[in-house]
Amino acid sequence: MKLHLGCGNDKKEGYINCDISKEVNPDMIIDLNENLPFEDNSVNEIITFHTLEHIKELPKLIGEFKRVCVDGARIKIKVPFYLSHNQFTDPTHVRFFTPWTFDYFIKGTTLYSLSYEIGLNKGVLMKDNVILRYGFNNTLISKHIMNPLMNLNHRIYCKLFAGIFPASEIEFNLIVKK
Repeated sequence: MKLHLGCGNDKKEGYINCDISKEVNPDMIIDLNENLPFEDNSVNEIITFHTLEHIKELPKLIGEFKRVCVDGARIKIKVPFYLSHNQFTDPTHVRFFTPWTFDYFIKGTTLYSLSYEIGLNKGVLMKDNVILRYGFNNTLISKHIMNPLMNLNHRIYCKLFAGIFPASEIEFNLIVKK
């Protein structure tokens, strides 16, 4: 089973398209702040684009992702970059994301050592990759200059250049390991 969480009007073929709003006519109406209505080890893939910044209890939702996903399941997440102007203009955004936000759930990282506090160190996420995007378009500057430069070294970019040339979004590609 493949899930598209927070689908809005962007329905994906081959996925169960889920959203909190009945107005967008999803396959299932789901509130991601609640437990997911799927069986343990039943999901092979989750995609969620510009949804997690609205979630109040992200650790709880990540625990639900790990519960419902099979070993090796892929999770693709897109969210606004923490310094993006889009992050600050939407009053429904409740959290910010950096390239290291999901390290809290990834074994071997410094932040993971804290995850025992809420019992999330059962099952592990692995980071396949993290991609920063300068803009939502494919202009020459975004696609061929800014995006490659920002992704050379996220730490250097965030410390020295993100305040001057902020990315628009971050894409996380994660793998569930049980």
